[in-house]
Amino acid sequence: MKPTDTQNPEYYHKVVDCQYACPAHTPVPHYIRLIAAERYTEAYMVNWESNVFPGVLGRTCDRPCEPACRRVRVEEEPVAICRLKRVAADNKGDVRQFMPQGPFPANGKKIALIGGGPASLTVARDLAPLGYEIHLFDEQIAGGGMMRSQIPAFRLPEEVLNEEVNHILDMGIHTQFLTYVDSLKGVLEKNYDAVFVGTGAPRGKDLPKLPGRQEADAFIHIGIEWLASVAFEHTHKIGKKVIVLGGGNTAMDCCRTSRRLGGEQVKVVVRSPFSTMKASPWEKEDAMHEDVEIYDNHVPLSFEMSDGKLTGMMFQKVKAVYDEKGKRQLLPTGEPDVFIEADEVLIAIGQENSFPWIERDLGLEFDDWEMPIVDKVTFQSTVPKVFFGGDAAFGPENVITAVAHGHQAAVSMHLFCEGKDVRQRPAPYTNLMSTKMGIHEWSYDSEVARDARYAVPQAAKELTLVDRKKEVELGFDLPTGFKEAQRCLNCDVQTVFKEDRCIECDACMDICPTSCITFTTNNNEMDLRQKLLVPAENLTQDILVSDTLKTGRVMVKDEDVCLHCGLCAERCPTSAWDMQKFFYSVTKASSL
Repeated sequence: MKPTDTQNPEYYHKVVDCQYACPAHTPVPHYIRLIAAERYTEAYMVNWESNVFPGVLGRTCDRPCEPACRRVRVEEEPVAICRLKRVAADNKGDVRQFMPQGPFPANGKKIALIGGGPASLTVARDLAPLGYEIHLFDEQIAGGGMMRSQIPAFRLPEEVLNEEVNHILDMGIHTQFLTYVDSLKGVLEKNYDAVFVGTGAPRGKDLPKLPGRQEADAFIHIGIEWLASVAFEHTHKIGKKVIVLGGGNTAMDCCRTSRRLGGEQVKVVVRSPFSTMKASPWEKEDAMHEDVEIYDNHVPLSFEMSDGKLTGMMFQKVKAVYDEKGKRQLLPTGEPDVFIEADEVLIAIGQENSFPWIERDLGLEFDDWEMPIVDKVTFQSTVPKVFFGGDAAFGPENVITAVAHGHQAAVSMHLFCEGKDVRQRPAPYTNLMSTKMGIHEWSYDSEVARDARYAVPQAAKELTLVDRKKEVELGFDLPTGFKEAQRCLNCDVQTVFKEDRCIECDACMDICPTSCITFTTNNNEMDLRQKLLVPAENLTQDILVSDTLKTGRVMVKDEDVCLHCGLCAERCPTSAWDMQKFFYSVTKASSL
């Protein structure tokens, strides 16, 4: 193999697994160290630069960073990255003084944002300080999009959402709420320099052909529409016996909200096995804690009526069978069909995009699924001045993905308005610096020890089930937040190897707790991976390969299992190993 190009910013970025897994690439270990140092305001601002909504995401994020966390190399549970973000948000000081302060010098360009959700708000946050006049249109009463309409208040208090949305709107954004945009052509005729579409995936899927669907219509609700109706206080109650169809996070929000609105027997019924439900594991746990029953492997057959009222639903029991390619089929078990009683049914089986307000004669192309054709790098549509992001771009995802889209769309919109090529995107900002303060002293805690994840306390069920706005999770107190932060292995502090200093004494091999370092003869990658002290089986993570050493061997390190403990650097007699902190910040419009 050729020596690893560690000058490529993506190499060390990929090694910081948590940051790499985050769609917005938030520098996770960096802000966790700030929390451990009780610098909560700085930790909040590090988050705000990347993910825009630290208080919201510290409560509701889907946490793609946590399955990637290296702590699971040591024990079962990752660092509670998401909940540590909330520690920073709950204990921050005056953050406005560190945010861009308007009014900003105008640059003469106007931007329209259609939809007021996280993607649009991120675009506004990035472009307003550059002098753009930004007009935001949304049919809701306030900004936030699906964060306001679909995330229940017991998970996301309204005051937290309002604070973080207003950080952006207070930058001088021209807002037009309670305004439904019914024509993209009409928007384009207003001579905006660029238009961003962030309207989400507003249409919930239905079961229109299921027997009894039309007759029982008064007792059946589409999940996302029902959640919005509850959020905006149009709906205040539900029947005592409730069936929620679906196995995603929206289904979990529906069943838990039902419990707070009068549902006494709330059952979630899903086609798939429990283990493959799309809902996050913690969402399922919280639902079951609130006495929600989950019936898996049940396919709906019909809605049943009697005397003009819904009595329940019939289901067929199935089992998951996988072929040699891993493709799943749900096959009947042959058991008798199951009847489940219900007064009302919530359908939460997925969401779809809907663009009835976009005329089809504008040159904006759609694919076979009626989705706009959008460039996955620039977020530009086939109409050059129209950009998409969030769920509106590629279908339903989550808040942090919408934020990531917003950052990149803002870069493209700024380049477009400047008359530049939107594909010529500057590289991310990176920095690599030694963190050694003395011969045997590091500027971070390098100890690797067994340390179980700390539980986040919750309010008593007797209190939360009678008040739909009472927040369930209480968050870490400061001492617990500190202890949880100590579990971080500082994966952004990289092991940097200098061939010209190495005397090949193998001391680093001897002391490495995971045997991830090997000195061996070079070969092709697959053979080299197998020749290591412990074979490097995870092909998704790179191996670090040095240039040829004096003996003709090379140093090879498996980045997948390295714990960044620094013992190799401590033991090395010639400082061939050094621990250097790597910082990676995604290019944003403000840095162009």
